Amino acid sequence: MNLPNKLTMCRIFMIPLYLVFLYLGWNIPALIVFVAASLTDLADGKIARSRGLITNFGKFMDPLADKLLTCSAMIAMVDLGRLEGWAVIIIIAREFTISGFRLVAASNNVVIAANYWGKWKTVFQMAMIILLTAAIPGIFFGVLSQIVKYIAVILTVLSLVIYLKQNWSVMKEGSTK
Repeated sequence: MNLPNKLTMCRIFMIPLYLVFLYLGWNIPALIVFVAASLTDLADGKIARSRGLITNFGKFMDPLADKLLTCSAMIAMVDLGRLEGWAVIIIIAREFTISGFRLVAASNNVVIAANYWGKWKTVFQMAMIILLTAAIPGIFFGVLSQIVKYIAVILTVLSLVIYLKQNWSVMKEGSTK
């Protein structure tokens, strides 16, 4: 197993630690674990591309690890009363839709790369989770958390619409984009 794949697996193993800290009310240790796990996502991709270490395992597990991390965090935030369920439903529905779409594309031998809208969506989702994990009291952070949440949800929907529009041709049987 190469270094990028080890980082991906490390990210998966950090999820339970994050959740334990979060549910114990240890917000700062939870925040540190979440940020560290998020940074492994940046690192594994850069290392894999720069060193030619891209593998089928990494292509499958890296996005799965990302979804496990963010979805686990957001579901926990709903449970802790820090995030509304409707926002999480929209975000998770988008992830399932895109994953299904990519499976159809893959069955047609088409690989669809992430676009900038999806990357910005991820940035704002991570920022939202970081702010909600930190749970810093006060009006400023409360308002900031709300603004970042709404931007994350808007970018989630927008990135889905753009993704589907740009790649709809892969849904045709036997398509070769």
